[in-house]
Amino acid sequence: MKKTAVKKAQNRICVIIPTYNNEKTLASVIKGALSKSKDVIVVNDGSTDSTKTIIRKFTGIKTVQYDRNRGKGFALRTAFAYAYKKGYTHAVTIDSDGQHLPADIPVLMHAVEKNPGAIIIGARNMDQTGVPRKSNFGNKFSNFWFRFETGIDLPDTQSGFRAYPLAHVGTKHYFSDKFEFEIEVLVRAAWNGVNVIAEPIRVVYQENEERVTHFRPFQDFSRISVLNTLFVVWTLLYVKPRDFFKSLSPRNIKKNFRDNILLSKEKNSVIVFSVMLGLFMGIVPVWGYQMIIAFMIAVFFRLNKFIVLASSNISIPPCIPFIIFGSYYLGGFFVPDTYVKHINLSTIHSLSAIKENVIQYVIGSFALAVCAALAGGAFTYVMLKLFRGPVKNTAGSANSSNGKRYGKA
Repeated sequence: MKKTAVKKAQNRICVIIPTYNNEKTLASVIKGALSKSKDVIVVNDGSTDSTKTIIRKFTGIKTVQYDRNRGKGFALRTAFAYAYKKGYTHAVTIDSDGQHLPADIPVLMHAVEKNPGAIIIGARNMDQTGVPRKSNFGNKFSNFWFRFETGIDLPDTQSGFRAYPLAHVGTKHYFSDKFEFEIEVLVRAAWNGVNVIAEPIRVVYQENEERVTHFRPFQDFSRISVLNTLFVVWTLLYVKPRDFFKSLSPRNIKKNFRDNILLSKEKNSVIVFSVMLGLFMGIVPVWGYQMIIAFMIAVFFRLNKFIVLASSNISIPPCIPFIIFGSYYLGGFFVPDTYVKHINLSTIHSLSAIKENVIQYVIGSFALAVCAALAGGAFTYVMLKLFRGPVKNTAGSANSSNGKRYGKA
């Protein structure tokens, strides 16, 4: 029987150059881009210098122009939509200020061929000589919050030299128009399961006045900070709980138990404190917010989120009467004047039993939570010592096995 070859879908990659008043470097960037690709799109973001004249000198490019400056984010969004309608599958974006070398465009194109569904970041070496201190600080600041929001470790989240899969970014609605757009598109893509991969590129910081940057340290850094604040809140309240509960299907419970406890690379102390936090938050009287608060604390202190949330489920309905009874009983030792002496399990059938002596219950619930956390932590520690093998630290070898790529594989 004759085998028929399956034709691989071919990527159509264009190069997008957003520009605003970069007349000194724009021509060389366009020329360099054309030497690597015949599909070049220049977005004139309302420039007031000789940008229009420079663009007219190149007949082999496509242009998108508008009169009023709207910001880099708006320029990229407009170009993505335009390129997607023209049938391109991917877009390589390169800044027009001369910082990036068009000769590195094939680096990102080759990465697209290997990872067509991923966003490729052209990662600069921010430790090289000549990199401004403020740029280095801003990049580390951005990397930290991106890692917190997505769990992905990238070396350069502020690089404008990127390759985007237009099916993921060309049809989406975004709310950022300025420099913070490049953070928004990365974070939201990662939340939606898009891989983000870094490839090393070269970078040039001119000592003369040819390079013109329109990044406004106070205004734009403030906008980025506000965006990151919103993303952090959304990460803690929705994204991380969503991802966790997705992993809790019946088929994955056994696997999660094995991976997060028996075979976990985490220290015994991390697992013990995770159990203690979960038990404590499952008992304290913050109904409706127990798991959310527990999850936020676990993220902040880098505890095992699976164990924390699993342990916090101590407050399931069959256990609630015992928790209320124990809380009332312990609370009586702290507020003897209102101690309910005749309470028993048969009288505790709803939350209405708490109303009469709420102070006794609240104080007692914190006492019970502490006792349960200590008892659970001690039991977990003993079980780990008896049944868990030594923890092997393989982080170093894992991190050094691939020096060029970061983020999701």
